[in-house]
Amino acid sequence: MLIVVGTIPDPAVPVLDALVEVAGNALTVGGRALPPDRGTPALLAAAAMTCDFLGENPPHALLVGDEGLGNGSRALYRHLAEVLPSRRCTVLAFHYLQPDVDGHNRALMAAQAMAGPPALVADAGFMYAAKMSGYAGEYALFTPDAGELAFLADEAAPHPFYTRGFILQDEDRVPELIQRAYEHDNAARCLLVKGRVDRIADRTGILAEVSTPSVEAMEAMGGTGDTVTGMACALMASGLAAHKAAHVAAQANRYAGEAARPTPASQIGELIPYIPQALARAMGEIL
Repeated sequence: MLIVVGTIPDPAVPVLDALVEVAGNALTVGGRALPPDRGTPALLAAAAMTCDFLGENPPHALLVGDEGLGNGSRALYRHLAEVLPSRRCTVLAFHYLQPDVDGHNRALMAAQAMAGPPALVADAGFMYAAKMSGYAGEYALFTPDAGELAFLADEAAPHPFYTRGFILQDEDRVPELIQRAYEHDNAARCLLVKGRVDRIADRTGILAEVSTPSVEAMEAMGGTGDTVTGMACALMASGLAAHKAAHVAAQANRYAGEAARPTPASQIGELIPYIPQALARAMGEIL
């Protein structure tokens, strides 16, 4: 089973602790409809669609509203510390949360107290906190873009705002930045670096690259990285190793984009219905 932790940009939303339901383009958590157009809702929709395709139980969501001030994130950090030790899952994925080292460490300790314990995945704000805490190596998978990778690769930066200027957000330097992140123990055991070329890597180097099909309109869409991460988490929860799950997810995301034929005005939720056929194609080629 997959548990996903994250936020949505609505401060009126309390802590939600419930299963995810997806019907068409509609996402519901605990009876509350959430547009799956970007962020954690997009990740959840992609994960739920993947779980359904694989015949797995739907993801469980631990969400809260947070418009960036951190009040919701702090409430969710407290909730995680209280409830995680009594929960059970195979993969625990952390997404958008305001970076907080103390909150991260409490959540990590609670996750490590879970039965199993589960494989840990981090993206976005929680990935920043994982690096800042010094516990990046506890994670099975990070899913950064090139800019986020630059922060992971900068051993001196205590926060993304302070990533040094000599580490540029240049995709041509991704292999160098991957190596640097591992040299300083600031990367998870596997990385899925999202970009013009998606790269899957571990401490030994780059394991796979995905660059086609290239759907130009997807470059203008917010949330494409969220759907990749959602698929990867669900694939891991079904039993795939992190590097295989990341490879399939990266390829399937491009196939879903190709099938949806988006325009620059499209929303990421329009790709969600195409995930099953995209996964079938990618899994047939890679696995």
